Amino acid sequence: MTQRIAFVHTVGFLVDDFRARARAEVPTADCFHILNESLLQDLLRGTAQPLVYRRVVDQIVLAAQAQPDLIVVTCSSTSPAVDIARRLVQQPLLKIDDPMMAQAVRNGPRIGLLCTASSTVEPSSALLRAHAAEQAREISIQTVLRPEAYQALMAGDRARHDAILQEAAAELSREVDVLVLAQASLAHLRDPLAATLTCPVLASPPLLMQEIARLSAGKPVAQAA
Repeated sequence: MTQRIAFVHTVGFLVDDFRARARAEVPTADCFHILNESLLQDLLRGTAQPLVYRRVVDQIVLAAQAQPDLIVVTCSSTSPAVDIARRLVQQPLLKIDDPMMAQAVRNGPRIGLLCTASSTVEPSSALLRAHAAEQAREISIQTVLRPEAYQALMAGDRARHDAILQEAAAELSREVDVLVLAQASLAHLRDPLAATLTCPVLASPPLLMQEIARLSAGKPVAQAA
């Protein structure tokens, strides 16, 4: 049974979001949060991935030293570092997107991936393929990247961020079986998009918290390489 959970973040506003989600989904768990915003910032600046991933592993090892039962990494862009860290720490590690990508593969072979950070495209696509291989399914991935939306969000203009993505999602949804919102910062758009689009729309935080709740009940972690 999961008693203590460590969350490793690279985006500041997600800390309060996951605090609230944890209180709602796993109210008896002892949760703590580690934030290092430089990791995602440096990836977006073009810092060599191995240099950033090494620092992500350092954050995971730091979290492990506090002896949690589960470590959750909430950054899609840094998820490849989790595979390295799994060889170094004893605790189970969960990528934020593991439950979402597993569900996306089950929803159909044509998967739409909507991103706002360029650093997310490669690891999210790789994780989708890993879950497809695990389920022995063939998939195709159609990616739409809207960096201008990310820039608007970082500038505090959420309305413009949302408008850009709503337009992109409407176009992409006509060509895919399921639409994946590739970053946690897009999760608030899941319900309004699902209400207007004909295909399923998936966001990582609610599916992640459902998985954590299952782990808290003593069930094994679901993950892909």
